[in-house]
Amino acid sequence: MRFMKKNNHSLRFQLNPYRAYIPISYEEMEVGFCTPEFADRILEIFNDYERLQDENETLNRALKMACLDLIKELGGNALQLERRIRQYQEQAKRPEHGTRAIAFLLRERQQELKVSNRDFVRFCNSYKLTPPELRDIFNGKDISDQQLKPLSRILGKSVEELIEVRDGFSDNELNRLARILGTSNEELAELFKS
Repeated sequence: MRFMKKNNHSLRFQLNPYRAYIPISYEEMEVGFCTPEFADRILEIFNDYERLQDENETLNRALKMACLDLIKELGGNALQLERRIRQYQEQAKRPEHGTRAIAFLLRERQQELKVSNRDFVRFCNSYKLTPPELRDIFNGKDISDQQLKPLSRILGKSVEELIEVRDGFSDNELNRLARILGTSNEELAELFKS
């Protein structure tokens, strides 16, 4: 069976009464139907998501316990717990901008090349990024414009891409700046794009 448009062009929707569909249930409610080819994959994705949620909750509880133990050992109080947890979570996130983000890209590049620290330092030095400059980047010091060209060759990215990574704002920094300026994040982001 084909559905027709007003101008007699056929649509791609077809009804095949001989095709089997399997119901998918969640908490004893049917939430959809799909073909057998996709049913296993869909269920696998949903089950992985639930497993990851459970693991995430466990890790968050473990982090709270560790931070609470640390605060107690240092003589602090439980009111500092949430602030300490936010600090650790912020530090654990993959940085999107700044020197830490470029250091992360360098670490990924080293892993791609499967070389030791010593060999990676030599590799970077061959592209005119000296060992002291590389150490400074990993220590979080600012990256100069002159270092962008060798970094570009090392990482296989354009200088423009690296400038965007180096000079961009993290969400947290953008929120703080928006509050200081009394504007919204969206307006501030638009300002920096232009």
